[in-house]
Amino acid sequence: MAPVRGDGMRGLAVFISDIRNCKSKEAEIKRINKELANIRSKFKGDKTLDGYQKKKYVCKLLFIFLLGHDIDFGQMEAVNLLSSNKYSEKQIGYLFISVLVNTNSDLIKLIIQSIKNDLQSRNPIHVNLALQCIANIGSRDMAEAFSTEIPKLLVSGDTMDVVKQSAALCLLRLYRTCPDIIPGGEWTTRIIHLLNDQHMGVVTAATSLIDALVKKNPDEYKGCVSLAVSRLSRIVTASYTDLQDYTYYFVPAPWLSVKLLRLLQNYNPPTEDPGVRGRLNECLETILNKAQEPPKSKKVQHSNAKNAVLFEAINLIIHNDSEANLLVRACNQLGQFLSNRETNLRYLALESMCHLATSEFSHEAVKKHQEVVILSMKMEKDVSVRQQAVDLLYAMCDRTNAEEIVQEMLNYLETADYSIREEMVLKVAILAEKYATDFTWYVDVILNLIRIAGDYVSEEVWYRVIQIVINREEVQGYAAKTVFEALQAPACHENMVKVGGYILGEFGNLIAGDSRSAPMVQFKLLHSKYHLCSSMTRALLLSTYIKFINLFPEIRSTIQDVFRQHSNLRSADAELQQRASEYLQLSIVASTDVLATVLEEMPSFPERESSILAVLKKKKPGRVPENAEIRDNKSPVPNAHNAHAAQTNHTVSINSTASSDLLGLSTPPANQSQTGTLIDVLGDIYSATNGTGNVINNAKKFVFKNNGVLFENDLLQIGVKSEFRQNLGRLGLYYGNKTQTALQNFVPTLQWSPEDALKLNVQIKAVEPTLEAGAQIQQLLTAECIDNYSEAPSIVISFRVSGGAPQKITVLLPLTINKFFEPTEMNAESFFARWKNLGGEQQRAQRVFKAQQPLDLPGARNKLMGFGMQLLDSVDPNPDNMVCAGIIHTQAHKVGCLLRLEPNKQAQMFRLTIRSSLENVTQEICNLLVDQF
Repeated sequence: MAPVRGDGMRGLAVFISDIRNCKSKEAEIKRINKELANIRSKFKGDKTLDGYQKKKYVCKLLFIFLLGHDIDFGQMEAVNLLSSNKYSEKQIGYLFISVLVNTNSDLIKLIIQSIKNDLQSRNPIHVNLALQCIANIGSRDMAEAFSTEIPKLLVSGDTMDVVKQSAALCLLRLYRTCPDIIPGGEWTTRIIHLLNDQHMGVVTAATSLIDALVKKNPDEYKGCVSLAVSRLSRIVTASYTDLQDYTYYFVPAPWLSVKLLRLLQNYNPPTEDPGVRGRLNECLETILNKAQEPPKSKKVQHSNAKNAVLFEAINLIIHNDSEANLLVRACNQLGQFLSNRETNLRYLALESMCHLATSEFSHEAVKKHQEVVILSMKMEKDVSVRQQAVDLLYAMCDRTNAEEIVQEMLNYLETADYSIREEMVLKVAILAEKYATDFTWYVDVILNLIRIAGDYVSEEVWYRVIQIVINREEVQGYAAKTVFEALQAPACHENMVKVGGYILGEFGNLIAGDSRSAPMVQFKLLHSKYHLCSSMTRALLLSTYIKFINLFPEIRSTIQDVFRQHSNLRSADAELQQRASEYLQLSIVASTDVLATVLEEMPSFPERESSILAVLKKKKPGRVPENAEIRDNKSPVPNAHNAHAAQTNHTVSINSTASSDLLGLSTPPANQSQTGTLIDVLGDIYSATNGTGNVINNAKKFVFKNNGVLFENDLLQIGVKSEFRQNLGRLGLYYGNKTQTALQNFVPTLQWSPEDALKLNVQIKAVEPTLEAGAQIQQLLTAECIDNYSEAPSIVISFRVSGGAPQKITVLLPLTINKFFEPTEMNAESFFARWKNLGGEQQRAQRVFKAQQPLDLPGARNKLMGFGMQLLDSVDPNPDNMVCAGIIHTQAHKVGCLLRLEPNKQAQMFRLTIRSSLENVTQEICNLLVDQF
């Protein structure tokens, strides 16, 4: 191997070569330890080390540190190098300090003094080295120590240009750490006037600094606007030959132009002065004119630089939103990019046109490109561009083109990427509702949505169509007829069954006159779907059946037979069991008048803000394009309390702990996020969280459920929605920002050691680092159970609230071993035979504990049903005892497990016995369940 050159330091080159030639990790560590011992002895014993030797040994320490080894000495020698007059020695000293010296070190005072000496030096190279070191460390101590020196360097007339550049950027770095470092008063004017500096490098650095200062104190720095416009004017009117040193592929100073345009976007409007405003408009027109000129080079760097300035100019035009001529010209220019070969250009054009579509001046101009945008949605290869095309269609939609756009989006939905289907469904639902001139069209659109993309139709969407139908009498008969026809399809999505069940239960009498949709036909059609549905949908259908008894007394006996079925009256689901038994008794005991009163039609819903729009904004915080007509839309959203009362009226009592009404239509008002309580999109029917300031950590409750609010405090709400199949699991974590400001540096990190990952492999997807105010983002996790384990992993969420201290929250993930249970049916004989076989000392665990509250046997049954095992009825001779069976699936093996819970009503105690084929599984299951009842 050729020797490595080390700036003349032969010893360093030989050491690096030795490390590279090591054949194993052990050989590398041995060589490094030998070198560390040699360096330590040189630093301690040899008092005659010159600057070159110190530099060489400090370089070796740096290299060793970069290889991942700890370095606990050599700091003093690095500090000594700072006093050297040789550039190479001073540079290595500063590099070592920037990388290795802790800000809490005792040497920090010596370092600060050495830096101050260099800041006063007449050698600009030494001054720059000091400034770079300050910026690299960037601590509050550094900011306080140099709060006077650096601003003086920046505005002093004697300071060289190259030093001013470094001083501006160093000050910007310290300002981000300590905003109080920038002095006010006359300093403000002097900093602003750096925009007039003759040196373009100084202006570029100063613009970055001023942009940061303006964001915090816009009024104090408003004087920068006229100077920024003046400098921008000189750049855009200059030829590329006028600014040779700052011309990039025939584009004069593109980076400075972009920074100045961004600086001006901090003000709206940028200025009240008509002269300055006119000059700014001339600059923007010039940039738009230059975009039409033939390119001066075919190289991609030229077009990139030219387009960077153009797009930032268009952003400023959109931000000002006052010059109709400029807005229309910008739209036309972007329209040309829609057919460009460059994918990035097409994406940026669509993104900018989304904003232009919200302006009254340019909305019509954007609509002229509708056909091209529809083509982009269908034909683009890149899914992000197709997504952006969907956003633009949503933004440009109005009453004149709504039906066409909705139809095109419905057509595309059948082949759309899975990643954008849910958002498309929400947008189609919003547009169809807002621009429906005939609500029969709206009903058709929503039913088509359910047919085409039923898995992606959220509860808010099908709630909404029901609310519309209830509130508008003229569409009720049509809705009943249409949904009846839709249910006749051989393959029918469960959401269609929900909508059909609700609407036919309310308005099935409007189509009962036709023999093809007679009462018995309606009932049989709905009941043919019953066995295919989830428990929640079955509960809704049972409510529909009791409504049918009120609407169609002639089919009462048929429906009562359904209520009496063993699968309903003795259902493992307590909700179904309770509904079936209570509805049966209601149909037997209640008179016709009482039934008519209890089961009267649902009342109209109050008008409130659209809940679907709120869901859309939470799914895509900060990225949902505004639609000027939609953003003020008021939509009828049900009042949960009134809806529940109306449906149950006075007589029927349905699970008082449930947060949903009989048909699960208790949609929370969308504006809850403004009052501190986020919408729980998870539809958790087992617990309702309040919006108080108390910290709520529900990790223990998730042993028995998969969906709900996991954690909540004043700042953040974390919801979970999860599903498991054999040894695989998938979790969706929903982070909701409850504050009025964005959460910055938002980073959820999995806390799970590599050793634990050998038993439970958890993969986590990254999320955006900013969580907007009132918004909600989703993070997906996948879990694979490889072997049995005890502790569940945690997730650490770190973030910073604007103006506050960093926050860190640690939450236990609901990934306990019971999540990988498969319920197992057994008769009494099989159960007790297996129970005896697992009678070994290591195969069983038993605990006796006091009930947490007055003994609640139905509550204990509900918990066991949610635990994952099969609750076995009529197996234990004592009817109060509860027994369960299940198999835990791991990649390595399957573990059979039996459970027996024996209550003692007199003593208010429980005895829990677990038996399984593995000792550690037995103990873990026992630990999870003890004290939970």
